[in-house]
Amino acid sequence: MRLLQELNYTYHDFGCYSADPVDYPDIAREVGKEVASGNFGQGVLICSTGIGMCMAANKIKGIRAALCHDTFTAQRARQHNDANILCLGAECMDIDLVLKIVEIYLSSNFEGGRHIPRLDKIKALEASP
Repeated sequence: MRLLQELNYTYHDFGCYSADPVDYPDIAREVGKEVASGNFGQGVLICSTGIGMCMAANKIKGIRAALCHDTFTAQRARQHNDANILCLGAECMDIDLVLKIVEIYLSSNFEGGRHIPRLDKIKALEASP
């Protein structure tokens, strides 16, 4: 949270607020709906591996969640795939790497161009049965 404050981002913390287990799909749904509706431009989801959060978030129409474990994939997720949710594994990385990944992800922008037709194909997949 401190990093987001330092970078002057407006954010909302959707939880969890204790060490008690939570159902990650519930949090992914809340964040995903807020991002998909345009209330927030980006989201960051964290669970032990990031896998469950990523799977759940990607079930929401309009969400392009990316599970990233390094700065390269975080940057490419934004530049090439226009990812709108970053998923991270809390038990897979140390905090310094997590902060670098978040900073790179948030500072990267979609390049457009040759990537637009590919995103259109992803959107078509969302609309298919």
